Amino acid sequence: MATGDVRLMSPTVHEVRNAIRAATGRFEREVEASFTKEELQAICEALEVDVDVGRRPSTTRMRRLIRAQVGIAESAETADDATFRKGDLQAISDGVGASSEP
Repeated sequence: MATGDVRLMSPTVHEVRNAIRAATGRFEREVEASFTKEELQAICEALEVDVDVGRRPSTTRMRRLIRAQVGIAESAETADDATFRKGDLQAISDGVGASSEP
């Protein structure tokens, strides 16, 4: 790369997760880690997902609800309950108004 050339790189999964954490009032993490149950609840609140907090919803249910809310899946029933992949995180980031730009 020649001097003065700037290569724009897309944010890493870790950077996108931290942007979502910051946008939902959670602390950014120095090490890469999946969302905790509390972080998933904060994402649900930011997306205005109706989660029955009194019943302590499972992480898999919250992941499904989040995917449905941001348009990754048609409904919570048809949504994947696995850990979020980069494309999922980018859709969630957009949904909560997070910015992972440096």
